Amino acid sequence: MPLLNLKNIHLAYGGPALLDGIDLQIDAGDRLCLLGRNGCGKSTLLKIIHGSQSPDHGEFIRHQPIRTALVSQDVPPELAGSVADIVADIQAGDDHDSIWQREQQASQIMRHLQLDPAASFQSLSGGTKRRALLARALASAPDIVLLDEPTNHLDITTILWLEEYLLRQGTTCLFVTHDRAFARRLASRVAEIDRGKLYAFPCGYDTFVSRREELLEAEVKRQALFDKKLAQEEAWIRQGIKARRTRNEGRVRALKALREAYRARRTKQGSAKVTLQAGERSGHQVLEAVDVSFSYNDKPIIANCTTTIIRGDKIGIIGPNGAGKTTLIKLLLGEIEPNHGHVRQGTRLEILYMDQMRDLLDENKSVAENVGEGNDTVIINGVSRHVIWYLQDFLFEPERARSPVSILSGGERNRLLLAKLFTKPANLLVLDEPTNDLDTETLELLESLLVDYQGTLLLVSHDREFINNVVSSTLAITPDGTVQESAGGYDDWVSEIARNNKSEIVVPQAPKERAIKQRAQKLSFKEQQELAALPEKIHLLEVELTLLHQQLADPDFYKEAGPLVTQATARLETLEAEITAAFERWEILEAKS
Repeated sequence: MPLLNLKNIHLAYGGPALLDGIDLQIDAGDRLCLLGRNGCGKSTLLKIIHGSQSPDHGEFIRHQPIRTALVSQDVPPELAGSVADIVADIQAGDDHDSIWQREQQASQIMRHLQLDPAASFQSLSGGTKRRALLARALASAPDIVLLDEPTNHLDITTILWLEEYLLRQGTTCLFVTHDRAFARRLASRVAEIDRGKLYAFPCGYDTFVSRREELLEAEVKRQALFDKKLAQEEAWIRQGIKARRTRNEGRVRALKALREAYRARRTKQGSAKVTLQAGERSGHQVLEAVDVSFSYNDKPIIANCTTTIIRGDKIGIIGPNGAGKTTLIKLLLGEIEPNHGHVRQGTRLEILYMDQMRDLLDENKSVAENVGEGNDTVIINGVSRHVIWYLQDFLFEPERARSPVSILSGGERNRLLLAKLFTKPANLLVLDEPTNDLDTETLELLESLLVDYQGTLLLVSHDREFINNVVSSTLAITPDGTVQESAGGYDDWVSEIARNNKSEIVVPQAPKERAIKQRAQKLSFKEQQELAALPEKIHLLEVELTLLHQQLADPDFYKEAGPLVTQATARLETLEAEITAAFERWEILEAKS
């Protein structure tokens, strides 16, 4: 059932149209992933749907009264009060029952998003404010929730909870994300904004990627044919027809049309050309931590960590927000001293550290001044390059390179920080959440560079796929400060935890899809469909069971939940029975196949 339609939406800011004739329909139950390069208009489109921004022209049709909730990358400056007040968002005229339900819903969501209900909203960091606004949007139970990079500032466990919440609630949502695992898990449809146009694909993320590549290849072929035709007609017109009366005026008009089409053609934005400069070869042993512990105000942050990092290792560091990921990095780099144990650094280290706070950028200086640091040139792999041309490799046109940092978007700031950092050679690269706000193309380029990087890498990230594709081993920090080391990426760590019967500290992942061979002769069509759906069904039940175990293990739940405790206990028994029944059904159908 359609909820709204956008027809022929246009919006421009003086240059080429940001949105050039956008058409989009959102149906009830849609989980639409909106993709596109930084600055292509994704956030603007969300604001238009929310009603907080108007297009230049176009038609907006609501098929019924609907409420939308927008979680944008910008925090409204006027919001004040406690986190509980902001999230519950009680309105004048709300009846007692609706207020109670809203407060209960808000309380549970705040707990999952690790928010302190009593904290002052204005005292929070920017990332925590965005988590509070996400909680408010979810608690309001809108008809459509609009999410702009919702996984920024969330740890992996919370991202998994958000995925399950949106799926379980059947929420209609339109979301912008660079997190490929999040998009793959959640999206029922995908749309991409490219050069002002919107292209919608009625499929999941992986199928979209394949179809988009096919479309781009077809576009390259069409443009090559167009350019060949234009060159032939330009050569014809220059031949100088002797008898003007014999000139084909229709062909002349066609050539003029070709010229106009060529001038109007908007070429696809190129990919960033990021390069990493390898420093002098470090010693074989880069870092060693022996029985390292660190506490803050008597609270253990890191407990008895022992690890050895060898030249060329690529180490992923994961854990809940506040668990001590950045603290562990600072201990390893010698920026803070451990309370117990010792850290030994290897020889000839050239360290490059991209910290989460982004303190390296001066808001009052231009993009070029931030990178050049008073010089017009930078040295890249021994070659001098003008800073303006170097910044073009990071998709900053000369005019943008001369603009102040204060006007840049989140994605542009991240690209600028990478550009600044990569002017310096390093053999130990430390990246703390480098993927926030990067578009998918730039993220994948950074990913491939890190895979090929010959130095040593320490990577803090909540992006599961990025970790899986880049790192050789993982250090996982648990809430009690224990550091668990495992070979491989995030998925490998999950598998190891499951093998060690420690699944209570991680949300289980979906069973890998089994190849469903042709079974028409043994299974009915309905049974084939049932068998194909069982892995996903079991996954959802197991995730809910794990979250419920965590909830019931939390002492604060019993203080706040009241009658919900009985409901949760009953649901626990039901889930266990449903999971057992689902596995039994799976075995029966597999035996028939």
